[in-house]
Amino acid sequence: MKTILSILLLGGMTVSASAQTKPAPVKSPAAAKPAAKPAAAAKPVAAKPAAPALKTTLDSMSYAIGMLDGNFFKQQGLTQVNAALLGKGFQDILKGNTILTPEQADGVIRRQLQALSRVKIQPVIDEGRKFLAENAKKPGVKQTASGLQYEVITEGTGEQPKDTNTVKVHYDGFLLNGTKFDSSRERGEPATFPLNAVIRGWTEGVQLMKTGSRYKFWIPFEIGYGEQGAGEKIPGGSVLMFDVELIEIVKQPS
Repeated sequence: MKTILSILLLGGMTVSASAQTKPAPVKSPAAAKPAAKPAAAAKPVAAKPAAPALKTTLDSMSYAIGMLDGNFFKQQGLTQVNAALLGKGFQDILKGNTILTPEQADGVIRRQLQALSRVKIQPVIDEGRKFLAENAKKPGVKQTASGLQYEVITEGTGEQPKDTNTVKVHYDGFLLNGTKFDSSRERGEPATFPLNAVIRGWTEGVQLMKTGSRYKFWIPFEIGYGEQGAGEKIPGGSVLMFDVELIEIVKQPS
């Protein structure tokens, strides 16, 4: 017991003395400088494939055919082909001995191009379907069995046309983003056309109208311009909105 008490007292005296006297600063050993990083090894540069040697007219023509055909299919969305079978198909057609008939080959390509086209326009289709689902819930909007949606702006009192009639109308056509792609009103002259010579959505919709009516139509792509669209103004898969006024059923001369 005395021994433990003596150690504690001695320890207290040591602490007290230490607290009053600043110890001499102890120099810390100099920090070792980090070794320099070894220089990164230069990455090998992949050598570009050598350009084909076009030594003859046949060489140039063969390469040009491949390039132009490849460019066409690239624009359709094709990203790869089996080069060996591509070459074999060309050689077989020259020899008149092919695995597929022309009709079968045409069908293969059409189906693949349709699939590639659908991939490109799927966002447009999805946007349109979402819009139509919400639009159908709005007061005053009606929908037919084909998916055509319409709203009566002004109800006329005249005769209703048949699909065999020629009609005179004023109209504005819009994409869902509000872009106006066509307008008889801006041209300052009504449009006249046989009702069975236009897109299905128009043929169906205008037959719902009486002369003097003004309707809004929302036309799904299936009864509009389909997956192919129309020129640069109407992308494939687009829902179209039309503001249509039925002015007259044009009487054909007897």
